[in-house]
Amino acid sequence: MAAFPEFAVFDELGPSKVVHLYDPGSGMKGVVVVDNVAAGPAIGGVRMAADVSTDEVARLARAMTLKNAAAGLPHGGGKAGIQADPKTADASRLVLAFARAIRDLAEYIPGPDMGTNERSMAIVRSETGRAVGLPRVLGGIPLDEIGATGFGLARSAEVAAEFAGIHLKGARLAVEGLGNVGRHAARFLAELGVILVAASDRGGAVSCSEGLDLDRLAETKRKAGTVAAFEGGRRLSQAELFLVDCDILIPAARPDCIRADNAGAIKARLVLQGANIPATPEAEAILHERGIVNVPDFIANAGGVICASVEYHGGTEADALRRIANQISRNTREVLQRARDERIEPRRAAVALATDRVREAMSYRMPC
Repeated sequence: MAAFPEFAVFDELGPSKVVHLYDPGSGMKGVVVVDNVAAGPAIGGVRMAADVSTDEVARLARAMTLKNAAAGLPHGGGKAGIQADPKTADASRLVLAFARAIRDLAEYIPGPDMGTNERSMAIVRSETGRAVGLPRVLGGIPLDEIGATGFGLARSAEVAAEFAGIHLKGARLAVEGLGNVGRHAARFLAELGVILVAASDRGGAVSCSEGLDLDRLAETKRKAGTVAAFEGGRRLSQAELFLVDCDILIPAARPDCIRADNAGAIKARLVLQGANIPATPEAEAILHERGIVNVPDFIANAGGVICASVEYHGGTEADALRRIANQISRNTREVLQRARDERIEPRRAAVALATDRVREAMSYRMPC
């Protein structure tokens, strides 16, 4: 059996648990990182990918701790990874094995993430009694269906645009990863007058300076498997998407897609981090030095986990959307104003905001 690659780094906040999982019957190899539970049981998605590592899951778990704290949720942060390609593996069987393996890990509440979905969470809840992001028929608020994360990104954009000197009506948008997050973000931003000029997925990218039709893009992806097959646009590689002339860039797929080797070529004036940890620290420093407004992941993309928390505590879809709009707008303004006033990177301002809240929660816990 191949070892699960990499390990986690521990500090004053966590992680409190790193649990490696293996089921010989299904071949399921997984890891759960419960980062911090001072504010309550950890909420975080289950990612299924062939190359997922403990290091990646630990970084994502910390992002969830900060995200949940910044959003004012009564939950800590956690994350899980199943090492498999969801397109070729027997995903349901692996999720079932994963669910049985975490049955007694009560401080972790799983949710959907890349490679898993509402059906996956239904399987998890049937085995463990706890999950978020459930199908509507099971009482869930289907965050992918309503586009909760994309809705939050649009609300963040409304605030961040003034800091970036952008008028949203007529602004040009490029989306890396036109999936459940990127597609809905483009849709909600289109309602504000933003024009999608470039989009990508695993099969490549496409651009058109006059604008791409979202419905036609979706139809192309359904038939051809990739937006790169869209007729009427210029085909690009995934890497070339970051070179497109645009006002707003939303990285909404994999970690570390904005790096030191491409951050200097980004033409956008505003970066909204739709994915978790989509930019390296070196890249964020470059963006800041160039005067590009960069809204960190756990501020801009918190819509999904806010929706999940509202679901878990019995709220409605309307409650979730209202909470997302209020919290993300407020946090975006607070972080960008602090970054401007103190002349620091937005992530530094965001981490300070969230860490203060985590430490306060930790102060109420009795020492061992």
